[in-house]
Amino acid sequence: MSDTTTAEQTQEPRLITETGLDLRIADIIEPVLVPMGYQLVRVRLSSQNGATLQIMAERTDGTMTVEDCEAISTAISPVLDVEDPVEKQYHLEVSSPGIDRPMVRKSDFTRWAGHLIKCETSILVDNRKRFRGKIVSADDEGFTIERDQPAYGEEPTVVIPFTALAEGRLILTDDLIRDALVADKKAKAQQAANQNFEDENSPID
Repeated sequence: MSDTTTAEQTQEPRLITETGLDLRIADIIEPVLVPMGYQLVRVRLSSQNGATLQIMAERTDGTMTVEDCEAISTAISPVLDVEDPVEKQYHLEVSSPGIDRPMVRKSDFTRWAGHLIKCETSILVDNRKRFRGKIVSADDEGFTIERDQPAYGEEPTVVIPFTALAEGRLILTDDLIRDALVADKKAKAQQAANQNFEDENSPID
């Protein structure tokens, strides 16, 4: 099985995707990112500095280095030049999702359980569309949050179906910063161990 096929099979679909021009750009660059071992988080074309095309991406283990950003920029620039989806000059900005990241995949909610999130739904859930609280748990259908400031008469916890999620983002806290740094350190250590294993098992010329 090729590396490309493996990457495509392990690529988890996003719950939240773009619309309009942003979606077209996502459709252009995602087939480039996946075989490289990255997953797309978000595409956003803004009027910042005239026009800025922001690409958020990460490795499947959640890590993202400056070198990764440079590799992605180098890989997608020629494709964007050929397809030419933006009809004006723009600045390309490739970045990691950051610690207070957008939550776009089901695994994000499992990975960051125990941390605060603010989110918005496309339909009313428990008579609300906006929520803030701690992620208690997540399964294949949705996630449960414990509200940090429930209104009078509201249940302390609420289950939000993934099908209703319109937007979600982690809230920056000291605990989140600590856990994000620990997770990043572990992932990079695992990458190094895997690389050493591959080097030891590579054929000798």
